Amino acid sequence: MSGRKSSRNTLSRKSRSENGTTSTTNAYPPKSLSPTPLSSGERTVKKLRLSKALTIPEGTTVLDACRRMAARRVDAVLLTDANALLSGIVTDKDIATRLLAEELRPDQTLISKIMTRNPSFVSSDSLAIDALQKMVQGKFRHLPVVEHGEVIALLDITKCLYDAISRMEKAAEQGSAIAAAVEGVERQWGNNFSAPSAFIETLRDRMFKPSLSSIISENSRVATVEVSDPVYVAAKKMQEFHVNSIIIMAGNNMQGILTSKDLLMRVVAQNLSPELTLVEKVMTPNPAYATTGTTILEALHVMHDGKFLHLPVVDKDGSIVACVDVLQITQAAISMAESNSGADVASTVMQKFWDSALNLESPDDYEDSQSDMSMSAVMTSDVVDGGRSYPSLGLGIRLLLNLKT
Repeated sequence: MSGRKSSRNTLSRKSRSENGTTSTTNAYPPKSLSPTPLSSGERTVKKLRLSKALTIPEGTTVLDACRRMAARRVDAVLLTDANALLSGIVTDKDIATRLLAEELRPDQTLISKIMTRNPSFVSSDSLAIDALQKMVQGKFRHLPVVEHGEVIALLDITKCLYDAISRMEKAAEQGSAIAAAVEGVERQWGNNFSAPSAFIETLRDRMFKPSLSSIISENSRVATVEVSDPVYVAAKKMQEFHVNSIIIMAGNNMQGILTSKDLLMRVVAQNLSPELTLVEKVMTPNPAYATTGTTILEALHVMHDGKFLHLPVVDKDGSIVACVDVLQITQAAISMAESNSGADVASTVMQKFWDSALNLESPDDYEDSQSDMSMSAVMTSDVVDGGRSYPSLGLGIRLLLNLKT
């Protein structure tokens, strides 16, 4: 099989959406705020891979908003109030769980009804590592970026992760990536942080080398529907399980996968009826999958090269035991580093990973993945879409898994 998107253990539906909180604090920063001065060498958010934000008035209907999102191939939109100030954010997950699962009509529902108000944001001059950790800890992919009181971009943590690994892969050909990271750790920790092997072993053994079985709980439930079920049933299951993807089954056999982005792009933006449209008509058939013995970094490799965010996982008997995603894997990797070496050391290693990788020369730009493409050939080393080649992570994986000191 070939494959794609996953279930995510996300935040509470009532209190949060995929981004941010419902804090009563005004989320829009006053223009008089000035950033805290940074010491030289500290990487700021503006140095990360940023996406151009799609911004629309909060009085727009959900149907119109989804059509604009589909035209731009994005799964998040920022909303502005009557004063053109940031008032909320809506993601594909909100479309699935707050619109379709609640059986609301896209053409009659304002986007403000399903948005998350006062979303978390960062200044373009904020420390990059702080923004990335904020997203990991808050369990959301998207974070608005503001500069001088204006929204200038949207930060996607998956792009940052893939960009960092791709940069390190490219530099590894010249033998410089790991050395740069190790030197940074040694300068900060001195004799208390032992030699190059400490950095390499932390990344390889504690964060990326463990298998997916180490991050899948024994009681994990997988959200599934039958191929004959209508779309709204899948949306209700996503809401019930707090996930962004559903495995489509025919009896005991996996037939496909359906994600919240698919619901946005293929159902709502096309103005199809969620009650009359069957999931088999809009799912991605024959999704790629991993086994419980697949390593974390191998799973990231498959998702990156396949240009998807979710990956079904099967056990040795072929039964589906989970559906993991990029953010869930990143959280698990950091948690394992913290539990094995302490939060301070883990934070230092992660910061040096980001800093060292992102200080390297950037690989060729690549576009967002298409949610609706078939993934029957995702195991190739390079994936081409629209004439653009997605950089393979294979070399970086081999480096981290096989490098010896």
